[in-house]
Amino acid sequence: MAGTDKSRDGVTGGPAIILVEPQLGQNIGTAARAMLNCGLDDLRLVRPRDGWPSDKAINAASGADLVLHKARLYPDVRAAIADLSHVYASTARDRYMVKRELTPRRVAEEMHGFIAAEEPCGILFGPERTG
Repeated sequence: MAGTDKSRDGVTGGPAIILVEPQLGQNIGTAARAMLNCGLDDLRLVRPRDGWPSDKAINAASGADLVLHKARLYPDVRAAIADLSHVYASTARDRYMVKRELTPRRVAEEMHGFIAAEEPCGILFGPERTG
């Protein structure tokens, strides 16, 4: 049977997911659903365009209410990452920066080590328009 097995306790934890200026509630909801599918529950929102909470996010989350109810709102990126020891920024755009680029596999390996050492980490997704 397809769907979420709500008879079992979810396994949550892992890195925080930080969404910077998400444009639509639906995008927040689908991110929450993907997070829960992967066992993640720490969602941080920086200035969502349409405000928070959002009925559209709840509808799009398809049962990931746990993630949405735990989501925290922040005024800026600095506040959203203040308690994290390691933050990875994600982009699909060429930036020509003097920053190291990592594959998703390498990031996962590093984060696994940080989480095992109880060092909080996160993945930051920039504004949808500018990445």
